[in-house]
Amino acid sequence: MSTEPMSTEPMSTEAMSTPVHRPGGTARIESLYRYPIKGLSPERLNRVPLAVGKAMEGDRVYALAWRDGLYNAENFEPLSKRQYMVLLNTERIAGLQSSLDLPTRVITVSVQGNPVLTADLNTAEGRAALEQLYARVCDLAPDAAPVLAEQDGYNFTDNANNGTQLMNSISLINLASITEFEQRIGRPVDPLRFRANVYIEGLEPWVERDWVGQTITLGDVALRVLEESGRCAATEVDPVTARRDIPVPRLLHTHYGHDIMGVYAEVISDGTITDGDTLLVGTVDPRLAGGSR
Repeated sequence: MSTEPMSTEPMSTEAMSTPVHRPGGTARIESLYRYPIKGLSPERLNRVPLAVGKAMEGDRVYALAWRDGLYNAENFEPLSKRQYMVLLNTERIAGLQSSLDLPTRVITVSVQGNPVLTADLNTAEGRAALEQLYARVCDLAPDAAPVLAEQDGYNFTDNANNGTQLMNSISLINLASITEFEQRIGRPVDPLRFRANVYIEGLEPWVERDWVGQTITLGDVALRVLEESGRCAATEVDPVTARRDIPVPRLLHTHYGHDIMGVYAEVISDGTITDGDTLLVGTVDPRLAGGSR
């Protein structure tokens, strides 16, 4: 990523977009998350550097593959999420909280705030310790423990099967859409059920569905919205209690006729996004487009 500072010259009127807002405030980033191991707990971040055409650093760089499944590290091919230990098929993993120190690759796993494992994923011993912990949690025999999957340059996102562009996309959620959904079904819905990277507040419900094909800006980073995010049974699991308690996809279909919640976007300019950054939708400063900074 280039370290040259962006020009401080004012943007022309034609090159600027108007902040999206609803009565009461401007749309902005409410929170940022990454998920270092597919299916496991989120990590809250205050600021995130982004690079053109790349996923969020450290997001879904590992996965726990079923030992008797199709994952083959030597002859790797993108696989369905069902080939991995995820909330779709193994809700009890939500009962553990994991935190990965990305530079050292040391992971700490806790249960109700109490550490139960610290392991160095650079070592065979550390990887095996993590695999055996999740085997015990899921009542698997030691020889059936999942395999910690890692592939250079690969992110184990749900849409990785659909090509590199979508594999490297960033997922965004409009919190107002979740609030409106809560009102429809008459019960609270934890936004982390949707496992997004960027949560945005200050919008009208469902306006994000109009963004596909458009360019948006978060802070000084431009992104192009690629497609909407259809939801699976993983969203049925409460990320706090680890219980499968709300049939989210069915309720979305019942109330809206679709299973959409959120969008995917590709990064088209280098920069850093931070909690509180403003969201713009529409024309982007050409100095931001294409990563030339």
